[in-house]
Amino acid sequence: MDITLQKSALHKKSSIEITGSKSESNRLLLLQALFPEITLNNVSNSDDSNLMIKALASTEKVVDIHHAGTAMRFLTAYFSVQEGRATVLTGSKRMKERPIKILVDALRSLGADISYLENDGFPPIAIHGKQLTKNKVALKANVSSQYISALLLIASKLENGIVLTLEGDITSVPYINMTLSLLNEIGVKTSFINNVITVYPSETKSKPLTVESDWSSASYYFSIAAISDVGTEITLSSYKENSLQGDSCLVDIYKHFGVTSKFKENTIVLTKETSLLQPLILDLKNAPDIAQTIAVTCFVLGISCDLTGLHTLKIKETDRLVALKTEIEKLGGNVEITDKSLHLKASNTIKPEVSIETYNDHRMAMAFAPVALKQPVIIKESAVVSKSYPTFWDDLKTLGFKITK
Repeated sequence: MDITLQKSALHKKSSIEITGSKSESNRLLLLQALFPEITLNNVSNSDDSNLMIKALASTEKVVDIHHAGTAMRFLTAYFSVQEGRATVLTGSKRMKERPIKILVDALRSLGADISYLENDGFPPIAIHGKQLTKNKVALKANVSSQYISALLLIASKLENGIVLTLEGDITSVPYINMTLSLLNEIGVKTSFINNVITVYPSETKSKPLTVESDWSSASYYFSIAAISDVGTEITLSSYKENSLQGDSCLVDIYKHFGVTSKFKENTIVLTKETSLLQPLILDLKNAPDIAQTIAVTCFVLGISCDLTGLHTLKIKETDRLVALKTEIEKLGGNVEITDKSLHLKASNTIKPEVSIETYNDHRMAMAFAPVALKQPVIIKESAVVSKSYPTFWDDLKTLGFKITK
C-alpha cells in the first residue's frame, strides 16, 4: 500500500509511547528460550520480534524468518546448540542474498554441524544441533555486531563457555556491550578485556525483565523535532538516561540540529530550541542504523553532511547507501557514496510529491516521512514499517501529520 503524506504542521506538544526495543527484545527472547525461568515485559511488537517468538516456539523442521536479519543470525547460533534437532533456516529472496558465512565459519570452528542448501555462504542452511565443547573462536572485529552477539548469547549454555577474540578495530561496540549487559543482568559472568570477550558457563537468575523502548524508533522523532518550528515538544516513553542501546547517542547528535533532550522519570522530552545549523561530520560505526534518519534530516534542513563508518549498510534489508543516494537525489539532493560513507551537499530545494521507494526496508519508509514537514511526499509500500514499528503511521497522525491512502 502506498500512502501520501501531505505537507503537515505539527502540534506544539505531543506524546508518543513506543514499544520495547527490537534489539533488546530479540536478545532476551533467545535467552528466555535457553533459560525459561526468565520473564519479559514490554517486548517489541515488531514483525521481527514476532517472527523470533514464532521461530523459537516452532517444532517444524523448516523455519522461515522472511526479512528478519537479526533472527537469521541469532537463530543460526541457537539451533546449533539444540542437541538432536535438525532445522532448515530460510528466509526471503533478499535474505538469501545476505551473507551468513562469517557466523557459520565461527560456529563450525566450535564444532557446529551446518551446511548450505543453495549458495555457499548464504541461507538457506541446514543445522544439526549438537553439544559444542570447543570454546575458542576468532572473528574480524569490523563485522556486523549481530554475528558477535549470536555467539555470545549461546555461550553460557556451552560446556566450556566461549573465549572470543576480535581481530582489528571493533565495530558497533554499544551493541556488543548491550548483549554482555543483558547476560550480566540474568546472572551470566562475562569479561571484555582489550579485544577478548569471555563468557563463562553460568547458572541464571529467575527474574522479570522489562525491555526498554526502542531508540532506533525514537530516531524519527528526533528528526521530526529537528525539522519542526522552534518551541515544538515531543514526549517519548519509555526511555532510560543510562540506556544499553547504541542509538541513544541520538541525544548528543541531535544537539547539532538544535534539539534538546530532557529525561523525566521514564520519558524523554525533545524540544526544538534553535535553528542555527552547521555542516555535520559524523562517524556512525557504533550506530549505523540511524544513518538514514540523519542523512534525511540534513537534506531537509539544507545542510551538508559527511557520514562515515557505514560499511555494514550494504548488507542490510537493502543496500542502504545506494538506496539513500537514489531517493535523496529524486527529491533534489546531491549525494556521493563509497562502500562505507555518504556525503551530502547542502541544497535548498525539495521537490514535491516525489514517490520514495522503500526496497522492503522499514527504515527507508520511516526515515523519509519527516520530508512531509516541508513538502508532500509519497511513501511506496508503506506497510513495510511493521518490521520494526507497526503503529508508526498512526503515531505520526497524533503529531499532526496528514496521511492519505
